[in-house]
Amino acid sequence: MTITKMDLTQRLAGKVAVITGGASGIGLATARRFAAEGAKVVIGDMDSVTGEAAAAEVGGSFIKVNVADEAEVNNLFDETVKLHGRVDIAFNNAGISPPDDDSIETTELPAWQKVQDVNLKSVYLCCRAALRHMTKQGSGSIINTASFVAVMGSATSQISYTASKGGVLAMSRELGVQFARQGIRVNALCPGPVNTPLLQELFAKDPERAARRLIHIPIGRFAQPEELAAAVAFLASDDSSFITGSTFLVDGGISGAYVTAL
Repeated sequence: MTITKMDLTQRLAGKVAVITGGASGIGLATARRFAAEGAKVVIGDMDSVTGEAAAAEVGGSFIKVNVADEAEVNNLFDETVKLHGRVDIAFNNAGISPPDDDSIETTELPAWQKVQDVNLKSVYLCCRAALRHMTKQGSGSIINTASFVAVMGSATSQISYTASKGGVLAMSRELGVQFARQGIRVNALCPGPVNTPLLQELFAKDPERAARRLIHIPIGRFAQPEELAAAVAFLASDDSSFITGSTFLVDGGISGAYVTAL
């Protein structure tokens, strides 16, 4: 019997991937992972300096985009197809979590609306733009960044953020069902807390508060961006060919745990 060896470093060879928010954080880590697995990467971001640098690092392209603007989102995906002839993967990842989005009692309408535009409307626009091309191809994988707060309540609320991510989760599920027989998969990535400079600063300033957060994570630490990127690469690849409409939790066990306060 002949055993065929699989080169998993080339799972995405020949694939064309668009990543919004690709200049930093999970987006940049995913751009690096996609490129390492053979994909052609198009970075969509607001920041031209970091966006160009990210694209250069992964041997890809950069297209400046405000993800809350319909014309700019359409341009991102249309230009990708002009450059590469197709779009196989859309990682709709751009999002914000500003300090003025807090409890429902203190969050004013402008703050609410800004978060909805960047976190939810953008995913609607990006999915719609990607699907125009993917339906013609009869193939594609869309991964939308939701959050673990889309499936469980947080005692320290960011009300618009939480609502927006719940919307991303519900929309992803519905699109996954609607387009499954057209060869297109749509999944929602639901990360737990990810190690960022902001969280590192919190640890340094208030170790007790940090410990209270960590007690909720069975693994006992925050995720690294590269760990989320590995999950996105799986969902983007044919290894996940029977997965669509899923709530793909990468949360260190938070959603499966029952904990008590310190």
